[in-house]
Amino acid sequence: MSDKSYSKDFEKAVEIGRPPNVTHLFPNSKALIVSGRVIDRALMAKGKAMTIAANGRSYFVIKGALQAAQRANAAIIIEIAKSEGGRTAYCAVNYWNIARIVDALCNELHITVPVAVHADHYGIKKETDIDAAKTEIPSMFDAGITSIAIDASHMADDMNLLANIALKSYIPEWSGLETEIGEIKGSLGLSTPAEALYLIQGLNSRGVFPDWIALNNGTTHGIEESDQGINVQLTQTIHDALKPYHVSGAQHGTSGNSSDRLRDIAKNTNTTKANVATALQMVSWGLEVNDYGNAILNADGNFIKEKNEGMTEGMWQEMLDYAKKNNLKKGDFKNLNLPFESKLLSQPKEIRERMAGRVEDFIYKLLTDVFNATDSAPIAIDMILKKGSYDPGPKAKQIESSSDWTTGDIMRKASLIDSNKGPEGNFDD
Repeated sequence: MSDKSYSKDFEKAVEIGRPPNVTHLFPNSKALIVSGRVIDRALMAKGKAMTIAANGRSYFVIKGALQAAQRANAAIIIEIAKSEGGRTAYCAVNYWNIARIVDALCNELHITVPVAVHADHYGIKKETDIDAAKTEIPSMFDAGITSIAIDASHMADDMNLLANIALKSYIPEWSGLETEIGEIKGSLGLSTPAEALYLIQGLNSRGVFPDWIALNNGTTHGIEESDQGINVQLTQTIHDALKPYHVSGAQHGTSGNSSDRLRDIAKNTNTTKANVATALQMVSWGLEVNDYGNAILNADGNFIKEKNEGMTEGMWQEMLDYAKKNNLKKGDFKNLNLPFESKLLSQPKEIRERMAGRVEDFIYKLLTDVFNATDSAPIAIDMILKKGSYDPGPKAKQIESSSDWTTGDIMRKASLIDSNKGPEGNFDD
């Protein structure tokens, strides 16, 4: 952009709208990095709208997502999940550097829309994970995270609830907060209203008010191509049951769903956050994708690299050779992110720009034509200015009695829930 000036409203929003950890890390920054709460409230205020939570598996995805948000004038979330960016990450972007990358790019690109930095799928798979989380979660907020998803959905309902309760005091009060019921398993082990109510009511009884809840509502993570996907009616039914608790929906596995289905989820449910991961990786690389965001395969079942799109043909061949040598199947190609990030960054500028540009165009279409997120940025900024704070506060208030939700009650009520969790297995993000 030629005009590097900032509006007075934006300058004021930067002054008062950034959480304490962000102002401490980036005291001279003009990046409007905000709590996830701000993003959720803005999309709620617009109505029948959701924004992308772009899984920033690489520098190119983050850059493209920010450019798309700027074009669409949309509030946005940049996130990374524990499998992608935790201690055993398969991406170079991680929980501890993602905020720095976002901040640097916002300043470089003159981004003037609000951006939340979300720690997605912070998985708690067993009780012993809770102790490690008590140290790790604060370290992530020290590094600039402004929103987090506590995902204990791998455990039984009572342990899921108790894990969320145990970790709430380690999360800043102003932070965006997501919880999850039911692992993402496609059409298997679908979430029920009873399960969702149990989790949200139990949290409410302890003064914990999540901004979002993620469900197993029929979709999957990854590159699977199918005409199945989000069960919109189930999602709407669960969201209706949760209305007294004012929790929005977080839609996972978005890459596997058509634009029409995503428009339906934005229009007919309370979803404000839509995670997109695999599609953005494939788009940045230069692979052909369909409307579902899934990579198109040739007659031999292999990915199709578009000529003069994404990375260079030579780099793609190097990726394929590496994958073959390490016996990586199509669904394992996400593991190429870490060993190839530096190599991709070493390509000529025009190649790097076209990688980010493909992501920008893909996300811009989602934000403007599918998610109805256009012009949600000024709504968020106006909310910050009217509140005079980086924290809009919780949407809900406590309506459940803590005396009805003792640890014994939590375990007893969980035993009464009739649900089918689906098959055991590795259903990580």
